[in-house]
Amino acid sequence: MLLAAGAAHAAGDVEAGRAKSQTCVACHGADGNSVLPDTPHLAGQVPGYIVQTLRQFKDGLRANPLMTGMVAPLSAQDMEDLDAYYSSLAPKLGAIAESEEEQARAGEKIYRGGDSRFAIAACMSCHGPGGSGIPPNFPRVAGQRKDYLEKQLLLLKSGERVSEVMNPIAFRLSREQIKALALYMHGLR
Repeated sequence: MLLAAGAAHAAGDVEAGRAKSQTCVACHGADGNSVLPDTPHLAGQVPGYIVQTLRQFKDGLRANPLMTGMVAPLSAQDMEDLDAYYSSLAPKLGAIAESEEEQARAGEKIYRGGDSRFAIAACMSCHGPGGSGIPPNFPRVAGQRKDYLEKQLLLLKSGERVSEVMNPIAFRLSREQIKALALYMHGLR
């Protein structure tokens, strides 16, 4: 369940979040920027999104055996603190190789203009023109790992990952469009 836009959530403590993040470092990196292809960057995520996602894992609304085990011992305050810490960090931005530019331009067309043939809205309407997200419901996608973005869009397309907003959108996207979008979002600055 998404929080209402602008809904208040308990304030987390950045320093407490830093201490609690030590179990997250192996996968998400010491600075919140993962080096693992299927693992998201947490640094610079919009405030409220990480706590919302952690709650989804804890409540079984989002499935990932590793994350389910990691969030099991977390209290609501732990999640708020982790959210505050990671949203305070600077994200590393991705880069697009010259050989990928044509595919990225195809992704840009969908990201900025959608695809009216299939009733797909522009991604930037929820994730912002620069991909910085809109707190707390719409995450930062700029610079996110392209492998991670592609995997998540495919999970949303198949319905394995549930989102009222994203399932119908991802369902209408082709695999080629998903690859192009993931690449473009990875390179957003």
